[in-house]
Amino acid sequence: MKKKKFITVAIDSPAAAGAGTQAKLIARHYNLLHLDTGRIYRFIGKISMDSPKNFNLKYLKKKIEKLKLDDLKERSLLSDKIATAASIIAKNKKIRALVHKFQQKIAYSPPSNFSGSVLDGRDITSVQMKDAMFKFYITANLKVRARRRYKEFKASQKKISFDQVLKSIKNRDKSDKNRKYGPLKKTKDSILINTTKLSRKRCFEKIKAIMDRKIKN
Repeated sequence: MKKKKFITVAIDSPAAAGAGTQAKLIARHYNLLHLDTGRIYRFIGKISMDSPKNFNLKYLKKKIEKLKLDDLKERSLLSDKIATAASIIAKNKKIRALVHKFQQKIAYSPPSNFSGSVLDGRDITSVQMKDAMFKFYITANLKVRARRRYKEFKASQKKISFDQVLKSIKNRDKSDKNRKYGPLKKTKDSILINTTKLSRKRCFEKIKAIMDRKIKN
């Protein structure tokens, strides 16, 4: 695939570290096409639950070929059941290969009205966008991440305890870091951003300073 010269940003992070928020801020500021890659697996997870009889690679290939970014914005994709299904599906090598093609298209062939792309997920710097202009690994203390996610659940009036959230994120970290294909890891050439003590604004300012310096040079 021929790759145009434009801004490419790859972000990896464990759950609830703030990577999604930063990716959106980066996309907005630099006019980049944003893709939350985890949403693709949630989309597939929903298919596995809604159409179990049709759930096979041939069927998935057709679905992904027709997939639009707007399809990934459905609020139903945020449910716990779909998240669980997505975490299992993400371990499947053949399904990952289908998703990889879609991610490559977004990463390297965004519409001409965009100045580039920014993808966030678990294996973006190590697999999906190895040659990205900017590579970040965004993380935070486990309890801080659990507290953030707990506040999100409380705001949406979901009944769940902090301990349940903490346990869920611990399990997700273990699954993401130890899966056979595309495990979460910090690459040597990615810049570490720890958001434990950073506000959203301060974190973005830090990332922006790094990007602006390289873009100007």
